[in-house]
Amino acid sequence: MAGKAAAAASCTAGYLIGSVPFGLIVGKTVGGLDVRDFGSGNMGTANVLRTVGARAGALTFALDVAKGAAAIGLARRWGADPTAQAAAGLAACVGHSWPVFARFRGGKAVATAFGGLLMVSPEAAAWATVGGIGALALSRTMSVGSLTAAGTATLGAGLESSRRHDAVPFIFTALASTLVIVRHAANIRRIARGEEPQLSTRLWSTRH
Repeated sequence: MAGKAAAAASCTAGYLIGSVPFGLIVGKTVGGLDVRDFGSGNMGTANVLRTVGARAGALTFALDVAKGAAAIGLARRWGADPTAQAAAGLAACVGHSWPVFARFRGGKAVATAFGGLLMVSPEAAAWATVGGIGALALSRTMSVGSLTAAGTATLGAGLESSRRHDAVPFIFTALASTLVIVRHAANIRRIARGEEPQLSTRLWSTRH
């Protein structure tokens, strides 16, 4: 598939892949409920974790990561250039946030963005992992971990892009991180007020 056609097809496919509502599917299959009717009202990992339990949350995270990676993998298979591949990954993040298959009520794109990052810049993905897990361990607050991961990933991608003289890793990471931050606007306001809920240790019970 040539140039512009590959780019257009990749972005369209990326959005549709991102729109697959795995959190909604897992919530209904495991817990028999629409997770968007509870907690934060979205279908991302954190809300599935709080609403249905740890195993369902882990499964949702893995599937949502796979969406970001699959969008870019498919773009590569179709012969899209690196910029178009990154665009397909961003389209998957948009699809996850505003999914056509779930009435445009989606998640916050953290896991899907991470899946794309694994394909575009494994180095930045490592930065995101260290920063995110570290912040989560210290704060016990999922949103703090997610926002820190976005920040450290952008820093790591910037360093990589500067070293390699390739802007794609930084542009992808900066745009994906911006989307993550925008989707966390309500969380940021609660953090500022000291009202953001922390993860309860009961979530990690084997009963879930």
